Amino acid sequence: MKLNPTSNHIILKPLDAEKTTASGIIIPDTVSKDKPEQAEVLAVGPGKVLEGGSRQPVEIKVGQKVLFKKYSPDEFEIDNQKYLVISEEDVIAIIE
Repeated sequence: MKLNPTSNHIILKPLDAEKTTASGIIIPDTVSKDKPEQAEVLAVGPGKVLEGGSRQPVEIKVGQKVLFKKYSPDEFEIDNQKYLVISEEDVIAIIE
């Protein structure tokens, strides 16, 4: 199934948060509850329509990994795969 987001929406595939540090220390779920989440961009909308009728293109590209606030995305599931949808404004950073 191909998903085509509208406007400035972005479809993400969540990445599992690391549960251990590089030195092997296990991080409990309670520590990372309010930290930003990470995901891979699967699809990007055409951009937001501006007052004059032109579009402002989305800066995020398919394949990039991004950080976003934990409670900003809408979640849905298709074929037992979890997906997230957020607006471009909800992206905190691009991970390089």
